[in-house]
Amino acid sequence: MGLSFKHIKKYLVDLFIFLFILLFVYAAVSKLVDYETFENQLGQSPLLSAFAGWVAPGVIIIELLIALLLIFERTRLIALFGFYSMMVLFTTYIIIILNFTDFIPCSCGGVLEQLSWTEHLVFNVGFMGLGVVGIFIQSSKFKVQG
Repeated sequence: MGLSFKHIKKYLVDLFIFLFILLFVYAAVSKLVDYETFENQLGQSPLLSAFAGWVAPGVIIIELLIALLLIFERTRLIALFGFYSMMVLFTTYIIIILNFTDFIPCSCGGVLEQLSWTEHLVFNVGFMGLGVVGIFIQSSKFKVQG
């Protein structure tokens, strides 16, 4: 007997949740390990320089909070919306930086710094797509069956 569509959806959302947690915990820890560099790079950003003092810790806290909330079934849907929203913000930032500034500081941390800006954009858009699928699957669990 094969897997039902319901089981496949559950495995998919579990895989996505694992990847989202891994991504945000990895990104947050990478930023914490080299916090001074992360904050300095934000300070060099033409868009965020005035806000680097609170954006730096804020991003790390939000990434870790979303990762934590993704763990629990009860908070998973709101965390998926939070994950997707953060990815939209990160992607929008990349698009603005690429199109409207000459200086492009990278404040991603870890192996993500090794990606070109175009690769990073594709990576983010891919995770945004997974986020939408995750939200759709997770939210379908809450629909009233009639």
